[in-house]
Amino acid sequence: MDLVQLLFEAGFWAASVRMATPLIFGTIGELICERAGVLNLGIEGIMAAGCMTGWTWVYFGGDLWMGVLAAAFVGALFGLLHAVFTVHLGLSQHVTGLGITMLAAALSSFVFRMLLPNITTPPKITPFQLLEIPFLSEIPLLGKVVFTQSPMTILALLTVIVVAYFLKKTPAGLALSMTGENPMAVESQGLSVFAIRTWAVMTGSALMAVGGAFLTMSAFDAFYIGMVNGRGWICIALVVFASWNPLKALLGTIIFAAFDALQMRVQQQSGMIIPYQFYLMMPYIFSIVALIIMSRRSAYPKALLVPFRKGER
Repeated sequence: MDLVQLLFEAGFWAASVRMATPLIFGTIGELICERAGVLNLGIEGIMAAGCMTGWTWVYFGGDLWMGVLAAAFVGALFGLLHAVFTVHLGLSQHVTGLGITMLAAALSSFVFRMLLPNITTPPKITPFQLLEIPFLSEIPLLGKVVFTQSPMTILALLTVIVVAYFLKKTPAGLALSMTGENPMAVESQGLSVFAIRTWAVMTGSALMAVGGAFLTMSAFDAFYIGMVNGRGWICIALVVFASWNPLKALLGTIIFAAFDALQMRVQQQSGMIIPYQFYLMMPYIFSIVALIIMSRRSAYPKALLVPFRKGER
């Protein structure tokens, strides 16, 4: 199939949106943290914890949506831990984030092995099925791309809209954004910078974990160690690419996923002429190039990575 023709296929873009779903949750979660002034490098481990928690909940007889909530709850707990060290104690956000990643990933693996010690082949669950929204799914092209998706994909798209509106149009969202720009001004208005940042990190971490849960509860039907496969680090780069804008973040995730889907199709068509590793690195190369171009014009939150100490000027 001609690659140009492929780019005009609804099936290709539907697959790209599905592949972008965990990136959407993770990127929006990271964006919320950073808009409040906190870099969350724990995202990779938190997504792994979400994978394991959501899958485990359903495997032991729980409801799918309750599994999503359980994953979000676990993610929020790791976010609270991150906030205690970085927001309240003012410790290094880099070191704490990497520590959270290692803790969450290792703990997920440990719990999985403890619950299922004799398993050699990952057990399977019944994941979310594709949902066709009446009438909307019949719209040419757009219907298949957007409105014939997993419920979690639709939830991810709605999350982008809600977060964009929240940050731009609501007093609470403006206060959160100002916390990442000028926390002293927020404090002067009688608001708690510590509370806002803690809430932001917990909420963002919950979304990251839901992104991880998508992998085991919608994209696949099993959990295995290492399945996040660097998606968390991509989300951090996508936040910079999007200039901390939720709608641009959505565009960035879909572009990256489209490159990923494209390399799979190209790999199938070319056979073994070119080593498959070349195709695997294609989306990352394009992402790095796009990141370099966009980051030169990015206006990052001025208080990002800066600990806040009450009363200091």
